[in-house]
Amino acid sequence: MLMPVMSDNYLAQLKEFEQNILTKQTQIEAWFRRQWSEHKPPFYGSVDIRNAGYKMASIDMNLFPGGFNNLNPNFIQLAAHAAQDAVERSCPQAKSVLIVPENHTRNIFYLQNVLALSNILRSAGFEVRLGSLNPEITEATEFETALGDKILLEPLLRTRERVHLADGFSPCLVLLNNDLSGGIPEILQGIAQTVLPPLHGGWTTRRKTAHFAAYNQVAAEFAELIGVDEWRINPYFEQIGGLDFQEHEGEDALAEAVERMLAKIQAKYDEKGIPDKPFVIVKADAGTYGMGVMSVKSAEEVRSLNRKNRNKMAKIKEGLEVSEVIVQEGIYTYETLDGAVSEPVVYMMDRFVIGGFFRVHEGRANDENLNAGGMVFVPLNQAIPVAGNEDGGDERCKRVFAQWDTLGVPQTNAANPDCECNRLYVYGVMARLSLLAASLELEQAQP
Repeated sequence: MLMPVMSDNYLAQLKEFEQNILTKQTQIEAWFRRQWSEHKPPFYGSVDIRNAGYKMASIDMNLFPGGFNNLNPNFIQLAAHAAQDAVERSCPQAKSVLIVPENHTRNIFYLQNVLALSNILRSAGFEVRLGSLNPEITEATEFETALGDKILLEPLLRTRERVHLADGFSPCLVLLNNDLSGGIPEILQGIAQTVLPPLHGGWTTRRKTAHFAAYNQVAAEFAELIGVDEWRINPYFEQIGGLDFQEHEGEDALAEAVERMLAKIQAKYDEKGIPDKPFVIVKADAGTYGMGVMSVKSAEEVRSLNRKNRNKMAKIKEGLEVSEVIVQEGIYTYETLDGAVSEPVVYMMDRFVIGGFFRVHEGRANDENLNAGGMVFVPLNQAIPVAGNEDGGDERCKRVFAQWDTLGVPQTNAANPDCECNRLYVYGVMARLSLLAASLELEQAQP
């Protein structure tokens, strides 16, 4: 399996951007250290990145990542080191962690994710148990994961200001792997334990536009640091509310926003000499799993949505109605893996990058949302030659992602601009910018 192939159209611009990042690596890492001394990073997160060559940026940041099963298990020690640091920064004396997962026990791939997350924490030296909010789980119940492993879910209970399991298991840290799309359960409100990510980080209150407003601050400062046009790392966006897709309410306001955004992107394309056709992504301002998302290239497409697409946009996870959307600049992905379009997803714990994967979709175009049925996942390291050296490439490139420094930063090789490890380092930089934006976002939303 090879690293995704980048379209030749913009490969030169991508390499110029990467080289700029590499030559400023010392300043970049010093800048991140200063930021983390001032802002507490989320416990964990995953970032979707799109790479058009002339532009590379985060397009989404998930505070409750559900794909730990897609990471390479060879890096579990790196993840464990990050997890140990993250837990100890929140509860210095912690010996155990209580994970609260999503309720959908029939999703065996999600259960595999919960098991992978649990194993990372166990490798870090913590006892880990799972407290379920699912009302159907009234006693300790064993489930089978996608790979045939067993996982035990126990009903989450509460006594006064602490949540616990039936035998009294009640650690100081409650780790949510549940994005609270359906609301904040009463059982978790006002408890004395540390809850991470914080309850106000769930989709009950969180908005993607709030994240990207914080990202604007981060991207502007970082762009100045490395001397690039901020647009190269930051997608335009706008929020539109008052929508009811099924009743056509707010349709004109949304169409006008799409028109404004397309014109703004076209002006930038003209300035940069980019011949691509602008497009925007319209997606629910709160929510995940790739639901409530559409790619649009004209305002007329919004006004002429058919019933199927209106229904798709009208509701998301937990059956929640969509009344607010983010209209976000679309970024083409010019990376393909075995001929299929792909995009990197980077996973982090605390301030550490712990790996990631490529989301690959044979049935989608390079201007569409790839987080959809039919996608497959390729762990980042599996997309890089790990044995043999037939092409005469640099030996260090064969061990990338097996060698990380103590800051969770992949090794780079400035002497060999074609080394895939350099691309992975740049992905990690882009992801950490979004992680930092999430830190600011949570601080600003603190109740």
